[in-house]
Amino acid sequence: MRECFELRDTDAGGRIGELTVPRADVTVETPALLPVINPNLDTIAPRRLADEFGAEILITNSYIIHGTDDVRKQALADGLHELLDFPGAIMTDSGSFQLSEYGDIDVTTEEILEFQHAIGSDIATPVDIPTPPDVPRQRAEEELETTQERLEIAEDVDTGDMLVSAPVQGSTYPDLREAAGRHADGTDLDVFPVGAVVPLMNDYRYDDMVDAVAAAKRGLGADAPVHLFGAGHPMMFALGVAMGCDLFDSAAYALYARDDRYLTVRGTRLLEDLEYLPCSCSVCTSHSPDDLRALPDDEREEELAAHNLHVTFAEIRRIKQAIRAGNLLELVEQRARSHPTMLDGYRALLDHADQLERSDPVSKGAFFHVSSESARRSEVVRHHQRLERLSVPDSLFLTEGQPARGDEFDDSWRVEPPFGPFPRALSRSYPLTAEVPERTDRAALSAAADGVARLAETNPDADLALGHRGWPADVLERVPESVELIDFTED
Repeated sequence: MRECFELRDTDAGGRIGELTVPRADVTVETPALLPVINPNLDTIAPRRLADEFGAEILITNSYIIHGTDDVRKQALADGLHELLDFPGAIMTDSGSFQLSEYGDIDVTTEEILEFQHAIGSDIATPVDIPTPPDVPRQRAEEELETTQERLEIAEDVDTGDMLVSAPVQGSTYPDLREAAGRHADGTDLDVFPVGAVVPLMNDYRYDDMVDAVAAAKRGLGADAPVHLFGAGHPMMFALGVAMGCDLFDSAAYALYARDDRYLTVRGTRLLEDLEYLPCSCSVCTSHSPDDLRALPDDEREEELAAHNLHVTFAEIRRIKQAIRAGNLLELVEQRARSHPTMLDGYRALLDHADQLERSDPVSKGAFFHVSSESARRSEVVRHHQRLERLSVPDSLFLTEGQPARGDEFDDSWRVEPPFGPFPRALSRSYPLTAEVPERTDRAALSAAADGVARLAETNPDADLALGHRGWPADVLERVPESVELIDFTED
């Protein structure tokens, strides 16, 4: 187990954890947001990030510091914490972003790690190769090999008690991402950023982003703290956490403010288009849109950045509470309705329900079936998998209605969409206490039919009958012919 990271609560792939950062002598509760600080430009002062917004950790760019003479001298003389005036943990990037943007940088992994240590970074980053999406496989393989060589170099650099990250690359090739995760997990490095996903997010390819993260997670151990590099918009934090990401860095709060853009959890609005401010943060309760538009450029930028941070940190707290309450996927479901590509991302997440099931708690407060996607959740997958554990009598009546009368069957079980069949004694057990709409959708019925099919397949010698309320023909086609069908609506 990695000594720096300890899990406290889980829900789906999401978790609340504690990341111990020894050099800063702090413990950061995850999921955590790392506001990005440009060493040459403070839109919001780091001290204010800690005092007003509760930031426990931030990230800045050691390569920019290294390349800016006066800042470099001050950082070496006074240290990062004094330079930035920040009491929490400070993570530093290495210049890999500049490498991806400009094609070349003038430092090696050893040099940048030694520099990060010299200026007092708490979590350092080696120079990896951020391979963009959709490149030819040969390029992705070659660049991944280079990244892995640099991670092995990073292991040999004397970094004291400074944590060091091990970026997971592999472009849009799931097998390479998984292999990269496994290789990174085999090092003695500490934090695991999933890299080069910003182009996917910029193009609203949330489904491809989910697949990349899911593949990386398959390679990484359960005790690996995962950082989703560049995931700055609060709209997608719940999805990112549900995938199993623990750290998010955001420059969006400042970049969007510079362009007069106002963040919400449902997307971004231009300030010029707003007649009302749909938020109760201190900025929005003390200003109208006209007030903000009338401010001088620098003041308006700072006020918008502060609002954007309030919204962003509030979403992180909302996600933590959802994990504690066991309803993270309900929050993801709400956020998925904010944009069609977010819905693609949620559906991609459910493609990995088997993977999520391994970390999802067996019991929670409630299961709400609120859409066709709910029928694909890990709780439904788990119930179907566990049907084979149940003892089935020689003859069994499966019914949406009342138990069978007389002695025609040895027993009668309930059928509840989307789960399917289960003994009545389990009716008060999670997730079979689910809240399901009266107007059951086809996806829930199909999932229930799949549950009946699973039970029949694992008990081929039992005589099964299914009593249903007018299930559609295409749903009933999912039930094996060996199961007798009884339509209550024909009585």
